[in-house]
Amino acid sequence: QVQLVESGGGLVQPGGSLRLSCAASESIRSFYAMGWYRQAPGNQRELVATITSTGSTNYRDSVKGRFTISRDNAKNALYLQMNTLKPEDTAVYYCVARRSLYSSNYWGQGTQVTVSS
Repeated sequence: QVQLVESGGGLVQPGGSLRLSCAASESIRSFYAMGWYRQAPGNQRELVATITSTGSTNYRDSVKGRFTISRDNAKNALYLQMNTLKPEDTAVYYCVARRSLYSSNYWGQGTQVTVSS
């Protein structure tokens, strides 16, 4: 079972930037897809961005143009560059990985992002 460990969260002012990282315990080269979810207090977990093994990306509308997802297969790492952060981006962010289209998701433990002045 692959282990996923997120890092890079923290407190940032509105308009600021953060870069989240997710380190995998094994090679991600063949993973069908990886992504980031987030969950704010009292809200359901929501999908933020995904990236496939071919590099195809997808974003939820509210982060398009501000967030960028990327993966480095050589480092077994997934990233989420978050710019122009807003208070509504405040949430716990989770890294997720899927080996194939029909397999279950592996989840990280989450990293807190707080956007506040």
